[in-house]
Amino acid sequence: MAFKPLHDRVLVRRVEGEEKTKGGLIIPDNAKEKPAEGEIVSVGEGARKDSGELIAMTVKQGDKVLFGKWSGTEVTLDGEELLIMKESDILGIIA
Repeated sequence: MAFKPLHDRVLVRRVEGEEKTKGGLIIPDNAKEKPAEGEIVSVGEGARKDSGELIAMTVKQGDKVLFGKWSGTEVTLDGEELLIMKESDILGIIA
């Protein structure tokens, strides 16, 4: 894929949600919520301060992250649905 986000933006691939509940019930597709968990596909170089100094990104490619339910902009690249969001929309990194 030849896409690199600019500034402090990241490209995220959603991680698929569970197919069953803990009790064993199968969740139909129309009842599933979009997961708020994903994997970083690509990152920008970082934001800049007013002085022009680069603020390095905290996340890196391959990190598993949690983000807000309504975070990011959905895009389709090479037939795959991805999200572009600012690094500040990411709630945390899953260790």
